[in-house]
Amino acid sequence: MQSTGLTIISALDALTGALFLLTALGVVGTRQVLASLQLFIVQSVLLAASALLLGIALGSPHLLAVAAITIATKTFLIPWVLRHTVSAEVYRTREIGRVLNVPASLLVAALLVVLAYAVAYPLVEAVPRPFTNINLPLGIAAIFLGAFTIVVRREAVPQLLGLLAVENGVFFAGIAIVPNLPVIAELAAAVDVPVIALVVGLLTRRIYTRLGTTSVGRLATLREH
Repeated sequence: MQSTGLTIISALDALTGALFLLTALGVVGTRQVLASLQLFIVQSVLLAASALLLGIALGSPHLLAVAAITIATKTFLIPWVLRHTVSAEVYRTREIGRVLNVPASLLVAALLVVLAYAVAYPLVEAVPRPFTNINLPLGIAAIFLGAFTIVVRREAVPQLLGLLAVENGVFFAGIAIVPNLPVIAELAAAVDVPVIALVVGLLTRRIYTRLGTTSVGRLATLREH
């Protein structure tokens, strides 16, 4: 019975991980700032769901706490901060400035996913813990895709969301590797990340007020007179 329960939880975690990866790909491919924010919220919910499933399967109260903190900070607090600090005009922007077009970005993203699995394979063998074969490669893939998002986007808010996606990927992999990581680590991130979002949101509002855009490439024009 216990084995059956673990099998069901493993299947649910695999489904959660697949959806988690799809949201990371969506952040790479989407053309709207608001859509990027919504995908980040969904990704954070899926991260919390995976932590909840692993917490139940492994009997880890730390992972249950991680799930609760993730929901509180990444699905409510951070989106609220970004929606109230960044100008509403930014979210009405139809096209996000990007270095590569969408098809090329998705092609590179697919290659990064393959690379993530190649990198994760020896690590899974080295850390034979339950669920590492699911969470570790998907977490590494999310890290790569988040970093790629930072590189190809030219707007401040999507770049911030790429950074937050990297952090999500780190935790998605980490909850399987170290399921009993002290809650203080997640609490530290729960404090730091909203502060970062607040600072970036305020700076983005200031940039948009001065330049009418949030493209980081235009920051060079902000000089003291």
